[in-house]
Amino acid sequence: MGLEKFQVAVLADRLDELLDEVLRRSGGTAPVPAMAPVELADKAPLDLPIEEDFRVGTMALAWDPDTAQVVIEAQEAGADDEEEEQAEDALDHPESAVLRVHISAAAARAFTQRALEIVAAGRPPCPLCAQPLDAEGHICVRLNGHRGDRT
Repeated sequence: MGLEKFQVAVLADRLDELLDEVLRRSGGTAPVPAMAPVELADKAPLDLPIEEDFRVGTMALAWDPDTAQVVIEAQEAGADDEEEEQAEDALDHPESAVLRVHISAAAARAFTQRALEIVAAGRPPCPLCAQPLDAEGHICVRLNGHRGDRT
């Protein structure tokens, strides 16, 4: 599955918010660590090349109190809802791919920490178009194709 950089950052932020809320509502009794456990830290290099089965469009998060796990669901990016309904009615298009993952709260905290480190290590975004900036700047679509410099 492929995610954009901003999707990874948002997923990490929302995971932390979800876990913090579970802790708050439980009065601190839920099996949720306040920080990522050191033993779950992942500093290994990413596997490259990345071969994606699908690009992620919509994501959802939930807390399963029965298993004390975080549920992450990622749905394939595709046509808008109206087109999807038409395709399902016609039965001529396969349904969108969905990945559902159940992980412990500790693993979710570790994922969040690693994800934010990776996002921060990437190239900074252009303040106008949000595309990654090279050291020399880039051709910014918001500047009608003129070279934009880092600001």
